[in-house]
Amino acid sequence: MKNKFLLPFILMLGSVFFAAAESPMVPEPYDADKYIESDVVPLAGRKGFSFETKNGEFMLKPYVLLQTAGKFNYYDDEQLGLDDQDNVANSGFEIPYAILGFSGRAFNKLTFNLTINAAKTGASLLQQAWVDVNLKDQLRFRVGKFKTPFNQAYLVTLGETLFPTLPTSLTTSLYMDRSINSTPPTFATGFDLGVMMHGLLGGKWEYNVGIFNGTGIDVNLAQKTLSDDLGIPSLLYAGRIAYMPNGPIPGHQGRIDDLHSEKLMFALSASYNVEANWQTTNDFRLGFEFTYLKNRLYLSAEAYFLNSDFVERQRSGAYYNYIGGYVQAGYFVSKKLQPAVRWDFLDRNSLGMDGFLNMPAVGLNYYIMGYNLKLQAMYQFLGRWGHATQDDRELDDLGLAQHGAVVMMQFSF
Repeated sequence: MKNKFLLPFILMLGSVFFAAAESPMVPEPYDADKYIESDVVPLAGRKGFSFETKNGEFMLKPYVLLQTAGKFNYYDDEQLGLDDQDNVANSGFEIPYAILGFSGRAFNKLTFNLTINAAKTGASLLQQAWVDVNLKDQLRFRVGKFKTPFNQAYLVTLGETLFPTLPTSLTTSLYMDRSINSTPPTFATGFDLGVMMHGLLGGKWEYNVGIFNGTGIDVNLAQKTLSDDLGIPSLLYAGRIAYMPNGPIPGHQGRIDDLHSEKLMFALSASYNVEANWQTTNDFRLGFEFTYLKNRLYLSAEAYFLNSDFVERQRSGAYYNYIGGYVQAGYFVSKKLQPAVRWDFLDRNSLGMDGFLNMPAVGLNYYIMGYNLKLQAMYQFLGRWGHATQDDRELDDLGLAQHGAVVMMQFSF
């Protein structure tokens, strides 16, 4: 099992370079500002509040994103039969993001971003810190801490998501029926430290190929070794290629100032996290993405696969396969109001056991124009289907709310 997934991963990365060779290099007028990104609020092409030198070689854009949410979570009693069981937990008010960031450009060839999330602690306090070397549209290099090229739900701009929370299938830990379950994987790889080559080919093909620590947003240190099984550095190797026939797709999931465009995207991604989860497993991920934006309608879907294979030192020989995905849609019934629906699916206990989690959700977004305020609300139900026993049902949704509601107010600048 340890090498069977290397071939499709290598083929997937090879397709990136094949697309580069086949796609025509279309010259474009150079515009350094289009590379300025935050992954938090939209900045490209917007002057807004910024500082710039007289010769135009240096420019700095500060930005702010504040989110305050009220949450209510009701948990199933897991058939414990306890009179004092607390079914309501993890409820109240929270600040998921309190972000202060700076983006900009230097020498008309470098762009950069530094983002601090004051709502977090430890290494997560530094959300992003990267520099991009922009040689041309087709060839760019990014170094630092940034989003790994996997999962469209993560790659969209943080302040422009359709729902106030990410799909549960991406963020929740997966289940293994053994003691190693103390460090289980998740589908999402999120933010990480590394280096990435990326670019846009022919105005329609976007590619990303990178190497990362594989330790996620919570670690800012170099702590990896060489793999005993494979003899290569125990890092996260990731790649993604996207086809956009109508040109680059914007990073939002519906925006009040972009209600008259039509964009389409298909994307494939793959990653291999060598000796992940404290050197216990080699994790191979595959992902498929679809996004369609037409006037007031936003539609997207993702499907993902994870093979978690124990390394030889564990002397287990066991491996687990998981699948998940979601489909979601939003529509502006007016310039201020955007209802949304989402169906989220997760085989949390692996394909080797019966049963999966079914999580439908509804949401509503209200934009207070002129004040950069956005009000989001959602409700999600967690259902359990197809389990062989009641114990399997209880273990599969352990730690997840059966009923969840979120109301969030967001301010961005």
